[in-house]
Amino acid sequence: MIRKIYSSLEKSKIRKNEGVKYSELLHKFLEPFIHQIKGLESEEEIIEFGIFAWNTGNLKSLIPKHEFDKAINSNEFKGLERDLVKRMIDYKESHFKHFTNFIVEYEIEERNEESILSVITQDQMSYLEMMVKQDEIKNSQNDFSTNYINRRAIILKPKQPFIDWYARFDPDDLEELKETRTYLVSEEIRDLDEWLKKKFDKFFTFELESFHDNKKEWPQRRNYKMFQEWFHIDISIMIYDFENKPVSKSI
Repeated sequence: MIRKIYSSLEKSKIRKNEGVKYSELLHKFLEPFIHQIKGLESEEEIIEFGIFAWNTGNLKSLIPKHEFDKAINSNEFKGLERDLVKRMIDYKESHFKHFTNFIVEYEIEERNEESILSVITQDQMSYLEMMVKQDEIKNSQNDFSTNYINRRAIILKPKQPFIDWYARFDPDDLEELKETRTYLVSEEIRDLDEWLKKKFDKFFTFELESFHDNKKEWPQRRNYKMFQEWFHIDISIMIYDFENKPVSKSI
């Protein structure tokens, strides 16, 4: 079946267009690999496989190497003959480096028992803008199982020493002290407990200021031991968002 398709592609007439003929470039790009593509039986599937490899090859020059390597080895390439795709990307880079348009649509017309291939391309900027918009739409539609937030959380709840301190200023308004507060910090912090020992006063002063803005009446000799005595401290390293709407920040 592949030989038959290859013969069809070999004799395909490429529709003439102005400027670079990307339909012809795609034909030439696929030619060395046509017999190596397995599991694809239709002409359309082979062309789509070639377009995928072509566009991925274009991306290689646009994103950092470590990000590209991570993407090419991800599950997205599972079942796509990863080694073959890598060889095709290298071939694209070595033989078609200067043809940077991305192929976004194609059409095969049968005329007089011959296949005529035509393609539509986009320049790099337009294609990347389209990808960003598609990612935004996709991310907004993801269910909660994929909405992992790349943060860690520090959760604080006042203990009795904090409550006693605040009661000196407003003894009739202690309900809010029963609530916890959650602070999101970088997921790149390896040892959050050790990090918090050094950064605790940032959270301590924020809590104090939230309830009483006269700094002269704050506890002055604050240390990590006091921080532990004044707050219940919980740490979470797995944060998920169940909502489809994007998270917003208010200043």
